[in-house]
Amino acid sequence: MTSPARAAPHGASAEGVLPSFARQTFAVVQAELHKLRRDPTELFTRSVQPILWLLVFGQVFTRTHAIPTGDLAYLDFMTPGVLAQSILFTSIFFGIAIIWERDLGIVQKMLVSPAYRGALAQSVIVALVAVALRIHLRLAPWPLAGVLAAVLVGAAVFSTFSLVVACVVKTRERFMGIGQVLTMPLFFASNAIYPLDLMPPWLRTVAHFNPLTYLVDALRCLMLGTASAYGLGADFAALVAVLLALIALAARLYPTVAV
Repeated sequence: MTSPARAAPHGASAEGVLPSFARQTFAVVQAELHKLRRDPTELFTRSVQPILWLLVFGQVFTRTHAIPTGDLAYLDFMTPGVLAQSILFTSIFFGIAIIWERDLGIVQKMLVSPAYRGALAQSVIVALVAVALRIHLRLAPWPLAGVLAAVLVGAAVFSTFSLVVACVVKTRERFMGIGQVLTMPLFFASNAIYPLDLMPPWLRTVAHFNPLTYLVDALRCLMLGTASAYGLGADFAALVAVLLALIALAARLYPTVAV
């Protein structure tokens, strides 16, 4: 696999690198959409977990008032966290497909196969369930555009992280075990289902270095109109910085090939 710069033929101009990478990425997206058309039940299986979180976990904790969330109802508070969790889980296990396709020899010219379509599908599902539960979401065009941008960047971060893990572990069996080990700490060491103020100091420190924390903070601000703990610009800057670092690491780890 090559980075966009390495994928260009020898002597190619820098202007031709981005269009080439965009064409390759679009080809991958088309392939993934084709898979989805052939097996639409995948949407149903991926929707079960966020629906259970909202309908069961969220409803119970809303009634118990066990987690203080200020002026927000707990179900409102956790909805962006459930969306972020869906992005994390969808993206982090995308490395299994990367390993499979690499073993078949068909992943040779992309830096990462995007997991956006799964993340976007679950975003729509979470939003529909939230509306059905009468959660007060912001449905104006600009907040929705911001949510879409956050979902895409978040999916890129965790799918690229998944690629890095896949490059290190090499096999699907190892990836499954490591994926389980990584996803739960990322989820619970974030502000997805409880405020950072409730965490012990050491866990709060860990949460500040967790990219999921910034994704949840951005989604909560955009979806509910609450104040961002870090600032919306800082949330996106942190996510983009992590993404660029992961892309650089993935480009070094994955074997390069000549075009």
